[in-house]
Amino acid sequence: METSVHNVLTSPAKAAAVVFAVLLLSTVCQAQLTSTFYDNSCPNALSTIRTSIRNSIAAERRMAASLIRLHFHDCFVQGCDASILLEETPTIESEQTALPNKDSARGYRVIEKAKSEVEKICPGVVSCADILAVAARDASAYVGGPSYTVRLGRRDSTTASRTLANSQLPSFKDGLDRLISSFQNKGLSPRDLVALSGAHTLGHAQCFTFRDRIYSNVSIDAGFASTRKRTCPAVGGDANLAPFDLVTPNSFDNNYFKNLIQLKGLLESDQVLFSGGSTDSIVREYSRSPAAFNSDFATAMIKMGNIDILTGTAGEIRKICSAIN
Repeated sequence: METSVHNVLTSPAKAAAVVFAVLLLSTVCQAQLTSTFYDNSCPNALSTIRTSIRNSIAAERRMAASLIRLHFHDCFVQGCDASILLEETPTIESEQTALPNKDSARGYRVIEKAKSEVEKICPGVVSCADILAVAARDASAYVGGPSYTVRLGRRDSTTASRTLANSQLPSFKDGLDRLISSFQNKGLSPRDLVALSGAHTLGHAQCFTFRDRIYSNVSIDAGFASTRKRTCPAVGGDANLAPFDLVTPNSFDNNYFKNLIQLKGLLESDQVLFSGGSTDSIVREYSRSPAAFNSDFATAMIKMGNIDILTGTAGEIRKICSAIN
């Protein structure tokens, strides 16, 4: 056995063959998704999705943030497989009823509408998981954020997991170490964490998620806390909404990071990104350079879209996104 291993390591031809096999395997793994996946089977898929998503955001600007978040919440549970879109049945415990999603995750009907439009032109071809990924990109681009090439070929899950949604989705109370760990568990770096968190510049949060922060008087700008208290009383009003960014709440920009430096992060999990820790320098960089933020956000979204995908014959192509076939 030792002689055999030695021969492999010392023979140039055999060593080259081993290297080629490794590179080929790596290439196959990377090629599971491709931007041209539907070019022949449904050439108008992307334009159809884009039109549907743009119409939905034009009707409600806040939907852009919701669609980006929906893709994120899908990918962090079982991977980017559209499991979050499955509704409750006797055999499926929907992720929609998990605590991080209940009464807060939105956009299900928007994705279903886009799916129905695609089904009219190419029935049974385009997955709900791919539509989610494309919708997030189109939402970003529509409100001034970066556009990027979405790799396609995901298939849809036939299962969902409320338990995993409850345990694996980040919480608004998470500290920096826990956030970094949860992202690293999904193959995402601290830089990806900060870049993806920047999408909060578009979003809104419910009062119960930031009440403790604005009434704690700890690491928070006093004027910012006072403003937020107007719509978030110490008791009641749990569902009252407040934008993460007071200045440009409906546009994708880098104000989120400027706010963190000024101690105006709305959630605890926002402000910990700039609290004397390892991510402070990234926040400073993004606050100075919108281009760096946009570039890294696009890169992180592409990486996130590759988490534990189903391809080939795994899963299925759902006819509707809310139920298995």
